[in-house]
Amino acid sequence: MLSTVGRALRNSSTPKTLFVGARCASTEATFEVAQCKLHKLEQGPATTVTCTKEDALKYYRQMQTIRRMETTAGNLYKSKQIRGFCHLYSGQEACCVGMENSITPEDSVITAYRAHGWAYIRGISVHGVLAELIGKKTGCAQGKGGSMHMYAKNFYGGNGIVGAQVPLGAGIAFTQKYLNNGNICITLYGDGAANQGQVFEAFNIAMLWKLPCIFVCENNGYGMGTSVERASYSTDYYTRGDYMPGLRVDGMDVLAVKEATRFAKDYVLKNGPLLIECATYRYSGHSMSDPGTRYSGHSMSDPGTSYRTREEIQEVRQTRDPITSFKQKLLESNLVTEDELKKIDQDVRKEVTESEKLAIADAVPPLEDMYDHIYVHPEPDFKVRTCDPVTMVASR
Repeated sequence: MLSTVGRALRNSSTPKTLFVGARCASTEATFEVAQCKLHKLEQGPATTVTCTKEDALKYYRQMQTIRRMETTAGNLYKSKQIRGFCHLYSGQEACCVGMENSITPEDSVITAYRAHGWAYIRGISVHGVLAELIGKKTGCAQGKGGSMHMYAKNFYGGNGIVGAQVPLGAGIAFTQKYLNNGNICITLYGDGAANQGQVFEAFNIAMLWKLPCIFVCENNGYGMGTSVERASYSTDYYTRGDYMPGLRVDGMDVLAVKEATRFAKDYVLKNGPLLIECATYRYSGHSMSDPGTRYSGHSMSDPGTSYRTREEIQEVRQTRDPITSFKQKLLESNLVTEDELKKIDQDVRKEVTESEKLAIADAVPPLEDMYDHIYVHPEPDFKVRTCDPVTMVASR
């Protein structure tokens, strides 16, 4: 099977990202990024992006932190510290990092259940993410949300129902339009959710009301274990809004994603919704129970692998990895030094390791907390019914 990212980039007929030039010694550099493929747009994002040294080091640190945090989460799951569902974001780091760095904290984001990277980039600490995954009181949802239900200010999750977050995102954008606050909502879903009816219903109402919403399809090539070609008659997801303008961006290039998001935010504030397809790739399985997390075997008939070959995953890691490719561009441009990146790697490793130890040692929430936070500001002595219809318990 062809590499998913390779298929997406082949279809877009775009060149690889190239370094153009550095200015002001080592404080700023300009890079060429792949041209986006457009739908119902006369002009798209710029194909040259200027990046300061400070920003470059920040993007690198953010992507490395997410990668190491997700590696740690995978190990915690295998050691049975994490139970239940766990969907890792490894390989897709450029999507959330690029987008977050083109919006403001006042803008809103809502996504599906592959949410750890987004939770971190929206302001939750590594400790807050890992503690939530383990089910500890110090988690960002006090240990009651787990992998799929993490929240922060203007980050609305983490949603467990496939595609259900898309109409919610349209509703958030409606609020922003109603308040006329100049903010937007980024509403993310995967290629596996792209055929959900509620997605198209949300597109329709967003276009009718010209809502300031960027709909983003994070196309990592597979909906659970089904490739996009087997699931969708049209795999050009950026055109699937029909009457809604769209574009496809290289989701493995943090600078390309950042520029596409900058363009999209400006567009939706003036014209209404826009659809972005981020052509990306996930290294792990759909979830930790997916055999795609065990890269053994060399053919699709080998029971050690399921729907993709080991060679496909290795090809993307070697040629399109969002972190190593960004690192290479930074070094070739002389914008940063090898020692500066090594220092970041060491700091990230230390931060994640310490956060893991803290999360493991933290206390679990007491049993009585189970019924709290069902209602906002409940009355004193308010009680709710449990699974037993005759048993009532206090709810705060």
